[in-house]
Amino acid sequence: MKQALFVLAGVLILLLVVAGAGIGTYNRLVTLDQAVEQQWAQVENVYQRRLDLVPNLVETVRGAANFERDTFIQVAEARSRAQAVTGGRAQPAASAAKASEDPAAMAQFQAAQDQLSSALGRLFVVVERYPELSATQNFRDLQAQLEGTENRIAVERMRYNEAAREFNTARSRFPTSLVADMFGDRFAVKTYFRATGGAERPPAVQF
Repeated sequence: MKQALFVLAGVLILLLVVAGAGIGTYNRLVTLDQAVEQQWAQVENVYQRRLDLVPNLVETVRGAANFERDTFIQVAEARSRAQAVTGGRAQPAASAAKASEDPAAMAQFQAAQDQLSSALGRLFVVVERYPELSATQNFRDLQAQLEGTENRIAVERMRYNEAAREFNTARSRFPTSLVADMFGDRFAVKTYFRATGGAERPPAVQF
């Protein structure tokens, strides 16, 4: 009888140890997952900041280059597409956050932002035709804000990738992977932001 009790006590202790380890692993995954989502929100915030600057930039340029209608249309359309895939005011954050776990959504997000960068590049070419515009205080202020925002975008993308790498590394390790797999999509592998075609550098906005 005593031997049976010892065996039962041993089994219970083992179960408690395993349960405790499982709970600890789950909580660590939750912490890392929230860190990734928080950092993704920062990426969205800085991209939203760029979107907010575009209307003022366009209006400032339009005042001196009101015959460049095609360029303004391209910028407006690119901004609209970028707004549609960026969290915040355009759509619920939950739907935009899928990009952190869905490679297709991430690719769509990047493509829309790259198109806006390209359209802004064409707008800057227009500015070069009007040197009096680049001399105005309003334009210089917008230029400085845009430069700062582009730099911030690069920093936040890097930080997001670091948070995603930390999560993915922890998730793939044994036995953490067993716990993660038990919860299915709750702890899906995070998608990295992959710069393409020079997107790793802020677009040149020097005039």
